[in-house]
Amino acid sequence: MSIDRRSLLLHGGLIALLFALGFLLPTYHQGNLARIMVLATYAVGYNVLFGYTGLLSLGHAMFFAAGMYGLGLTMHHGGLSAIPAFALGILCAAALSTVVALLALRTIGVAFMIVTLMFSQASFLAILYAGDWTRGDEGFVITQSARQIAGIDLTDPLARYMAALLIFAVALLITARMMHASFGHVLVGVRENEERTRMLGYDVYRHKLAAVIISGTISGAAGAAYALLFGYVGATFASVQYSIFPLLWVLLGGAGTTIGPLVGVIFMFYLIDYSSGLTNAYMLIAGIVLVLLTLFARTGLMGEVRKRWVAWLP
Repeated sequence: MSIDRRSLLLHGGLIALLFALGFLLPTYHQGNLARIMVLATYAVGYNVLFGYTGLLSLGHAMFFAAGMYGLGLTMHHGGLSAIPAFALGILCAAALSTVVALLALRTIGVAFMIVTLMFSQASFLAILYAGDWTRGDEGFVITQSARQIAGIDLTDPLARYMAALLIFAVALLITARMMHASFGHVLVGVRENEERTRMLGYDVYRHKLAAVIISGTISGAAGAAYALLFGYVGATFASVQYSIFPLLWVLLGGAGTTIGPLVGVIFMFYLIDYSSGLTNAYMLIAGIVLVLLTLFARTGLMGEVRKRWVAWLP
């Protein structure tokens, strides 16, 4: 069986499993998994830039927030319906990622990381300064009546779950297809040896530019989906911690693997969820587990699976 067919079966089977779980899980875990899939979409976007292209960003929260506020402000203040607002949220993230890419890619290495962090902090401060519109740290709620598409109430647990699955499935399949195309192979080449990729005649800058824009747009779509499905928009989602989270999720799940981001988000979410039920020092437990994984599973959970048992794992 070809690698392409195995990849199709893997991703199709994962989507089918998630679809079935929507009907089988109790309401609590159904709600958790819906949130996980939206955050995993964010991690999928981050994985395009870090896992495949090798560019470390510490400012991805600005793209997530661009999608979130692009949708939230137009629905809350402009009265737009869900679909046009969602499209506008994605456009805001795409526009911001284009501007950031054009400026940040003038730098390399650590400088790129610092520049993305600076842009992200500037975006966070802009949200706070525009508190009359954004409500700053307090944020604002999108009304239940507005969170509907074609008569489907997205506040209904099953409808929300299926919408989250749709967003995640689209991001996953786009990424999987991209990484099997020549474009994705060039991104991996840039990650492994940028100078050699350039010597082979590829336009490294153009591919890196496209990677930042694609990554930021997918992350923005996740932010817009989060606001629409869970009804809250707040400055917390533009803070530094939400730039660190996708890095952790991708590292834990396996950078450069298509399903690693989902695995990383599930692992972190339930690790904190269950440990917080045992002790108030749940972050200590999470920290110990993360250190152990860093020491003994350096390529992440799915990266170790690929290295040890399933070499064809995309």
